[in-house]
Amino acid sequence: MPTGWQNDLLESTALIVTVVSAVRGIWSPCGLSMLTSINPFAEKGRQHRYALTASWFLVGALLGGATLGVGIAVVAVVVHSLGPSIEVALALASLAALGASLADLGIFGIQMPVLRRQVNERWLDQYRGWFYGLGFGWQIGAGLTTYVMTAGVFATVALASLSGSWSFALAAGCVFGFVRGLGVFVGARARSPMALRKLLSRLDGLDRTMRLVVAGVLLVSGLVLGVSASPWMGVVSALLGLGGLAATRIHRSRVLR
Repeated sequence: MPTGWQNDLLESTALIVTVVSAVRGIWSPCGLSMLTSINPFAEKGRQHRYALTASWFLVGALLGGATLGVGIAVVAVVVHSLGPSIEVALALASLAALGASLADLGIFGIQMPVLRRQVNERWLDQYRGWFYGLGFGWQIGAGLTTYVMTAGVFATVALASLSGSWSFALAAGCVFGFVRGLGVFVGARARSPMALRKLLSRLDGLDRTMRLVVAGVLLVSGLVLGVSASPWMGVVSALLGLGGLAATRIHRSRVLR
């Protein structure tokens, strides 16, 4: 297993991938639905306090992330027991990050989002704010129970597992859930339908940019991990990255014709 600076690099990269993948979830149908459902004026209309419901949502997302983390931790324990060499662990992490980047760019014909499941919005009229806040938060924080907007979520699972540390894997899941939970506070200043429409319009304008940013972070992560694994793996990861970018440009040029 990776030791010393290699372990620090793998874990640091995993955390970066975790955060950007979680942020990307704001643009998922579920993420946008939460902004339109849990905001100051909507909660006031239901005679609930926005700050309280949003706080319960954050708690639920953190619990959901912890649930995801437990699952990753189990895999990390298995990886640790297998004891792969440093080169193998970093090489596999590199391939996972590169594969996720190419998937986000549509190289494999994968259309994001995947796992197209929405939360049950009927809860808003049936239950108290703390209950649907907690319930919605858990589902979104768990990462793999609703819409997945980026393959970076799967890369998060792979990289955290390859660390071979159950405690780090659990922490990565919690970080993912916490960041996802913070997304509901993006609408904290939307105190009217007009303000909410303006917010959603700004988010819509940033959608493509964020998709490319996440794909770029995954690509760079894959290259860094590949170079750290071995010179040969660095060459392979560079070729994969360049090949993926070239394929993306070719595909887009054909679409525009």
